[in-house]
Amino acid sequence: MTLTGELFIGAERLARGEQFQAADPATGALIEDVSFSVATVEDVAAACAAAEAAFPIYSQLPLEQRATFLEAVADEIEALGDALTERASRESGLPAARLNGERGRTAGQFRLFAREVRDGGWQQLRIDRADPARTPPKPDLRLRTVPLGPVAVFGASNFPLAFSAAGGDTASALAAGCTVVVKGHPAHPGTSELVASAVLRAVERTGMPAGVFSLLNGTSNELGGALVRDPRITAVGFTGSRGGGTALMKIAAERPVPIPVYAEMSSINPVILMPAALSARGSAIAKGYVGSLTLGAGQFCTNPGLVLGIDGPDLDAFLSEAGAALSGLPAQVMLTAGIHRAYEEGRARLAGSAEVTTVGEGQPADGPTHGRAAIFSITGADFLADPAHAHEVFGSTSLVVRCADADELAQVLAKLEGQLTATLQIDEGDYADAARLVPVLERVAGRVIANDWPTGVEVTHAMVHGGPYPATSDGRSTSVGSLAIDRFLRPVSYQSLPEALLPAVLRDGGAGAAPVRVDGKRG
Repeated sequence: MTLTGELFIGAERLARGEQFQAADPATGALIEDVSFSVATVEDVAAACAAAEAAFPIYSQLPLEQRATFLEAVADEIEALGDALTERASRESGLPAARLNGERGRTAGQFRLFAREVRDGGWQQLRIDRADPARTPPKPDLRLRTVPLGPVAVFGASNFPLAFSAAGGDTASALAAGCTVVVKGHPAHPGTSELVASAVLRAVERTGMPAGVFSLLNGTSNELGGALVRDPRITAVGFTGSRGGGTALMKIAAERPVPIPVYAEMSSINPVILMPAALSARGSAIAKGYVGSLTLGAGQFCTNPGLVLGIDGPDLDAFLSEAGAALSGLPAQVMLTAGIHRAYEEGRARLAGSAEVTTVGEGQPADGPTHGRAAIFSITGADFLADPAHAHEVFGSTSLVVRCADADELAQVLAKLEGQLTATLQIDEGDYADAARLVPVLERVAGRVIANDWPTGVEVTHAMVHGGPYPATSDGRSTSVGSLAIDRFLRPVSYQSLPEALLPAVLRDGGAGAAPVRVDGKRG
């Protein structure tokens, strides 16, 4: 399809005012085939008004219609085919194979949530029957969850499909019954337009209200601020930097009516090399580590940016293997000039520290936004002495902490901020020591991993992609998997309502196949 650069405000497509162009990250040159309209404050208000108008209609539709709509979105995204892959690759620098996989993941998320909507368990249905003979009499109480209202979603730079215009935040909000206003990421506006067009085709096919989805583009922080400040917005989904996430949290908290911000922000994802595993298969672990570190130029929020091990010959051998594996790898195109600049600054900060030793580097950069991979090491004592060494470097750079003993390793873990993941590389001989670490890791991270690498984030019912601050703004939530729907719901209790006034799902026998907890007992 032909790109237009228009804004999507409900059923309207508008092109007006200031414009901007995407850039090819490999060369830095502007992609001049289309210019994209910059949304104004008035456009934000119009999109939020459309979302507010659509919400009471969309949220009350039968769940089967909502699920059918989500499946239609998946179908339409898949139908974009190579046109979507080619545009996303041009705007992000990511290879076609990666983007084809991401397109499948994006469609899969919508289908997962369609199944979840039909299942109905997310409604948390509960019935406590009246007992008029009790003293005092016990009233009839019934509970379900309801959608919050219009949700603002911010597209992420590093996943132009799976965490962007129709990514996991959008899919889970729509599944909850919320309407969505997306602030597209300026690094891939053409990709977002293609995806938004697919969503709107699904809206038309399934007869959804027009304001259920809108897409606004722009390059300024003011646009995002205006969206979060709009009184019709009831929650925010964000994936990006700590600075961006905390700025939105502040805006949301200072509103006359504060709203939740679900921001996935900053994580260095510690990997603990347990002694028996390191001794038995250090070489294989080193190769797996380098593969995970350099995947996608390291531009994953689950990138293994910190490794902890006990100093000695086995750790020396691991570092030697990792450095050798890294040395032959070419520099990779990074997503934007800004991300590349921040990466180079972070890598230079580590390289310039007197306490830090360079373990190995990849091949030198041969383009303006190519990131050269690097592994550094530091002693546990020096790491503990300077908290700055724990700062995230977003890209394929990692720091290995050489701990003097198990006690120092535990001290390092205790000093870490909240993380998305924590990984144990273990063998059976490590189980006793690892068992003592697992409760520590549960407090640090949202996902505890054994003998795998954190970069893969499966879209399933048991996945948690979240963690204590600053990994996310709310460590009780996840942005991936079916539990992500809970972020956009709230419980409502109905006391002593006549059956005719109750929501159909809470009437006697009205839940259908959805699970119901009656008088404390699970059905």
